Amino acid sequence: MLLCRVSAVSQTLARWGRRSHRVGGLLHRAVSFSSSRCHGVSSGEGSAQPAEAGSADTLYRDTVLLPRTAFPMKLTGQKLLDRELQIQQECGFAELYSWQRQRKAKKEFCLHDGPPYANGEPHVGHALNKILKDIRNRFEMLRGRQVHYIPGWDCHGLPIELKALGDLGTSGLSPLQIRQKAREFAEGAIARQKAAFRRWGVMADWDQCYYTFDGAYEAAQLKVFLDMHSKGLIYQDYKPVFWSPSSRTALAEAELEYNQEHVSRAVYATFPLVTLPPKIASEEGLENISVLVWTTQPWTIPANQAVCFMPNSQYSVVKRADSSQLLLVATERTASMAKLLGTELQSVATFTGSQLEGGICKHPTIPEKQVPLLPANHVTMAKGTGLVHTAPAHGMEDYNVASQFKLSVECIVDEDGKFTEVAGPELQSLCVMTEGTDKVISMLKDCGALVLEEKCVHSYPYDWRTKQPVVIRPSKQWFINTASLKDKAKEALQKVRVLPESARGSLLAMLDRRTYWCISRQRSWGVPIPVFYHKDTGDALINKHTVTHTAKLFKEQGSDCWWELPIETLLPPEVLKKSKAGPVSDYVRGEDVLDIWFDSGASWAAVLEEEIQEDSAETESRLSWLPATLRKPRVTESDARADAYVEGKDQLGGWFQSSLLTSVAVRNKAPYKSLVVHGFAVSEKGEKMSKSLGNVVDPDVVINGGKDPSMPAYGADVLRWWVAESNIFSEVQIGPTALNSARDSINKLRNTLKFLLGNLQGFDPRVQAVDPKEMHYIDQYMLHLLREYSMKVTDAYSEFDAGRVIRVLQAFISRDISSFYLSIIKDRLYCDPEDSLGRRSCQTVLEEILDGMTRSIAPILPHLAEEVYLHAPGHDKEETLFKSGWIKSSSVWRRPGLEEAVEGACAIRDSFLSSIPGKNAAQCELMIAIEPGLLFELMESLQEEPTSTTSQLVEMMMAARVTLTSELPRDLPPDALLSHGTFLINLEGGVIREDSAYSVAVVPTSAARCPRCRRYTANSADCLCPRCQTLVSQAQ
Repeated sequence: MLLCRVSAVSQTLARWGRRSHRVGGLLHRAVSFSSSRCHGVSSGEGSAQPAEAGSADTLYRDTVLLPRTAFPMKLTGQKLLDRELQIQQECGFAELYSWQRQRKAKKEFCLHDGPPYANGEPHVGHALNKILKDIRNRFEMLRGRQVHYIPGWDCHGLPIELKALGDLGTSGLSPLQIRQKAREFAEGAIARQKAAFRRWGVMADWDQCYYTFDGAYEAAQLKVFLDMHSKGLIYQDYKPVFWSPSSRTALAEAELEYNQEHVSRAVYATFPLVTLPPKIASEEGLENISVLVWTTQPWTIPANQAVCFMPNSQYSVVKRADSSQLLLVATERTASMAKLLGTELQSVATFTGSQLEGGICKHPTIPEKQVPLLPANHVTMAKGTGLVHTAPAHGMEDYNVASQFKLSVECIVDEDGKFTEVAGPELQSLCVMTEGTDKVISMLKDCGALVLEEKCVHSYPYDWRTKQPVVIRPSKQWFINTASLKDKAKEALQKVRVLPESARGSLLAMLDRRTYWCISRQRSWGVPIPVFYHKDTGDALINKHTVTHTAKLFKEQGSDCWWELPIETLLPPEVLKKSKAGPVSDYVRGEDVLDIWFDSGASWAAVLEEEIQEDSAETESRLSWLPATLRKPRVTESDARADAYVEGKDQLGGWFQSSLLTSVAVRNKAPYKSLVVHGFAVSEKGEKMSKSLGNVVDPDVVINGGKDPSMPAYGADVLRWWVAESNIFSEVQIGPTALNSARDSINKLRNTLKFLLGNLQGFDPRVQAVDPKEMHYIDQYMLHLLREYSMKVTDAYSEFDAGRVIRVLQAFISRDISSFYLSIIKDRLYCDPEDSLGRRSCQTVLEEILDGMTRSIAPILPHLAEEVYLHAPGHDKEETLFKSGWIKSSSVWRRPGLEEAVEGACAIRDSFLSSIPGKNAAQCELMIAIEPGLLFELMESLQEEPTSTTSQLVEMMMAARVTLTSELPRDLPPDALLSHGTFLINLEGGVIREDSAYSVAVVPTSAARCPRCRRYTANSADCLCPRCQTLVSQAQ
């Protein structure tokens, strides 16, 4: 009997297990061992196997309980596609989201959907993003939470407008005509994308989505606009912005792509110094000095208003050895300039930058114009001359200098990227980036100001949609003062979890670079900025009265009414009166629309229904496009933010940032508790997908198959497995290799599930399940491993790590189920009486394993999970898996002392198997010798008799017979094989520690093989063993 040691003093440890009714208490585990749990052995190494069809032992074939199930091992081609669609229909995929919204739940999980752009076909990037979100949503729903997930679409913007109009352009079309075509295009793209998302098995109420062109959404957006305008965060100004001549609109930083291979014609040009700075005027030999500047944008020189220097740097006047020309350059740039010019530069005088203040230069191409030398901290010494040509109208930093020193900000470029008449007759109408640059360089050469021209390869901003270079030009635009929001935004981000954490740095860096955000666009397809301008003064009329009235109209009629309604309706008398404005005839409506990043950035206000101050009736009305069950306000402190935003890394400077800035501005908090930033989908070679490269992977072809034989019909679950298995935090590769691997992995999983289902034929766990206390120890231990598995899987899903779920699943199947558990219990499962306690015990465990595995894969493979559930026992036929909850593991399964018994036996088994390489364990008899102590008592709990052919210890050893003794006899047969080992038991937190030694002697059995169970336990050849003899006799 086991002795219970409750302190360092030895006391009696009560035996547990089958004799647990005699136990006063169970062991509490804290164990470490010298040997790991053993894995399974093949049939050639001692795994007793039953007779199967076609073998020599067919006489008793019908008495062996082999697996039987209608569940198919593999589905391919059209059968696979039909089955997935049938599962979606029969298992209510379309109604699942609404069902879970109506059930009672203690907690909610809100994943706010970043709206995909409604301008094209569904692609693998969509699949990666939507499936990743769906995996988490389905997991949260299964674990009992109420999921809040409303899919949306970003419907406005230039790309949609351009695609909708095609070759027509905007020529001759009214804003309403343009908007109608753009809306129709967006609606078509939405319909195609939505159909794809549904086919992928994404759980949502697809009849109740949000769209940024919906009137109610636009009204909510204007409320955010009003709040920010009222706080002085939105203002109108004339300042430089990124301007796309190809799109004829201003662009925000998030709408730019930087071309690292852009080639500019850089020039070194001189500005003659006509007035020496006062602090160096007394120096001798400083006549006829020219300030040398360098620029990659020569076309901006006609707009020059100053030359800037770094106050704390050293500057030198140098004489060219080849011409005696005197040039002013930064001292540390002198050596580089000499090498570049191919001549020696002799230093004439050196002084600090601050001494240059007050100097006046002559403009090289405008004879009558003079420009000052000014200090500026943006001057760098990395390239150029250390003196910066400054054109305030065409440079952000240049504009800051102009603001400080009250310089002119005169634009010389029009909306098409051509010089205006202000640039002079020689330049007017020339495209600044091409022939305009050529002309300016020619003018510099003609006036003797051109010192050197060179090609410069550098990073340059391009329009993200037209892929054409942009220019910087000033225009009157609407801006958000992001500089005043940065500190609050950074503080709010401290409370946000970012996955991966490395993305936080990128997010903060992009925030730092953004001093202001231009939110006005000169297009028609968007939300109109609700402003009116005085016809004579140009002053803007915008306040809470005008914006609130406009928002009400948008909610009722949509934003087309901005162009449809007369201005008298947009600006009625009562609004004018409250605004203390003149007659309506004095005003015209504005023509600009809001940046689409502001559109989507306000989605937290339109969809999450958080702390916008409005009454319940207004809340109900504003979200009228949602069903009643989804209109419940989320206005409590505990759920004021979405649990997660999940998008690609391009959104670090896009939706993540615009949502953060608007939410912080209005509510002083981030709209999300966590950010998940995933990589992009790329080809198998790691290349960006491109039609020209022919490496685009179409998700529709992945599912339904293509013309190319290398792309068969994989079905939706393979696409979902690809997403789950990938390392989403880096670039995600997709192609035939990855998809074939996913398909093969699923087929292996199906095979395991089929085996489990086959062994549960005729078993109903509701009435035939065995209580864990009555189970074999190995069965109890397997439940313990299942509980550990379920906890690991739950943790992985909670971390958005579906790849870890798959790795844990595959390890559980190969190590714990196939190699370990199934290899041990097959004899009991196939050959014991159908209703025996031993067989029902392992069937109970197999059903728990099947149920746990099926639920654990359900978020990733919903079609397969529901298909398995249709075949699984223990539930009503009309019940679906997704309505029946998460893995049902029990703390009861973790029994103290259980692991020590089983893993101690496994350590002994490892030693036994290692001593008989190449031999059949089933043909061996074992004598296990353990000195009296804990390990011996644990093994006694697995085998009460001194020797046995049917004990639990025998089953675990997979041998013919086991004898348990305290010491090996001295007269062992000469052919006995010996092995030795130790097993460390550590109980009660280290209070009880025992390192037990054991020895194993192995001899060949003299018993014959039973023709039914194939174990070596029969008295003679062709005779049944006692167990099988009894079973067959009872059956006759």
